[in-house]
Order: sequence, then structure tokens, then C-alpha cells
Amino acid sequence: MSKTISIHSFRGGTGKSNLTASIACIVAARGKRVAVIDTDVQSPGIHILFGLGEGKVHRTLNDYLWGRCPVEETATDVTPGPVREAGGSVRLIPSSLSPGEIARVLREGYDVGRLIDGIHALNQRLELDYLFIDTHPGLNEETLLSITISDALAVVLRPDSQDYQGSAVTVELARKLDVPRLLLVVNKIPAAFEPAVIAEKVAKAYGAPVAGTLPECAEMMQLASSDIFALRYPDHPMTAAIRDIASQLVD
Repeated sequence: MSKTISIHSFRGGTGKSNLTASIACIVAARGKRVAVIDTDVQSPGIHILFGLGEGKVHRTLNDYLWGRCPVEETATDVTPGPVREAGGSVRLIPSSLSPGEIARVLREGYDVGRLIDGIHALNQRLELDYLFIDTHPGLNEETLLSITISDALAVVLRPDSQDYQGSAVTVELARKLDVPRLLLVVNKIPAAFEPAVIAEKVAKAYGAPVAGTLPECAEMMQLASSDIFALRYPDHPMTAAIRDIASQLVD
């Protein structure tokens, strides 16, 4: 049976999409059929990490939401070489970067129920082992429903007061929605901070387990979203930490 995992942050800029891409590829490299859906239709971006620049995307989530095609036709095979060699696969359901499409979403909204139906259909029609949802930051109807149907939720936050407060709201809502598995990931920790102290503080404040702490990383900044960190730097200590987070989410 497939599992749906949402990766969410209350604010933008937490590194959520980079983390989602790395986790998806790590899991797929275990010989699993994985898909990633970008539900941030207002400001999509994860497709860049998978090398799907302008002109390489033929169908998007928007096409499904507006009734132009079945949802499975929006899934593009983006399986990286190392993942394919390991017997796994990655499909990406991107959102459109077209200014007209984004403007339409902002102006008209969309049928969130249709999005949820599409998520269920993807799991069945693509025969997935795992579907990762890269959510829109903040809290809206789409995010709440995505969380509701998820088998696990990772909340990504930075050691920042605004992140702490907003993430507290997300965690409380997740508890009310009875998410089966809730984990926290603290990302972009400055070198001056002690990760173990941060993890203890966050776990105590939210009453939820911290799956991992990830430092600010020069290699990540230099990569500038041009590739998937865990594949570009498979032996990096940060990749080891991301592998551990992935295991906690799917095991």
C-alpha cells in the first residue's frame, strides 16, 4: 500500500523543496516507486531541482486542476541515473510557471477537492510506494487537506522566532487532524549554534520528535538549486543526516 508524506513549512525560505527532493531520491534509491507533487501552485519551484527548466514541462498540475487531462498525464519521469541504477523511479508532478496560470490561480482559486482526488488517483494509477507532497508555505485549505490525508508530516523550520511561532500553529493543527506521524526538521542552523541544544529546545517546545538538525551548508548555497544535494554529495555528512530523516519518515 502506498504512503503519502507531506513536507511543510510555515514560511518560505526554509529549504523545504531542496529537502523534499533529496528525501524522495534517497527513498527511490532503495528500489521504490516514488512521486513528488508540487502543490505550491502560487510559487512553484521544485521542478528546477530535477532539471525541468522552461520548455521541458509538457503537462502540469494546473492542467489537471482545470480539467484538461487526467492527473497521471501530468507526471514526468525525472529519475536520476543513480536512482535508476538502484532499481527505483521518481515521477514529478510540477505546477506551472506560466504567469497566466499563476494569475488564474490567484484570481479564481481552484477546486481543492479535485486536488485531493488527484493525489489519491496518482497513488493508484502510478502504483506508487511513496508520494511526497511539497506543500505551499503557510496554512490554507489545500495545506490542511494535504495534511489530513498524509501518513506522515515533516514540518521544516529554521532557528528563528517567526518560524517557531508559525510552526507551533502547524503542529497544533496537525495534532487536531490526527496525522499518524509528525516529525520536525530544523534546517539552516548557523555555525554558532549547537544543533543538539536546538533539537532539545524545539522538541520540548512542541512536544514532538525532531527527526534531524541540518546546518547552514556552503555546498548547498553553491549548488543554488541546480541539482539534488543528496545525489551531488552522497558522502557529505548532511546527506547522511537527510538519509536518517528519510528513514524516520517512511519506516
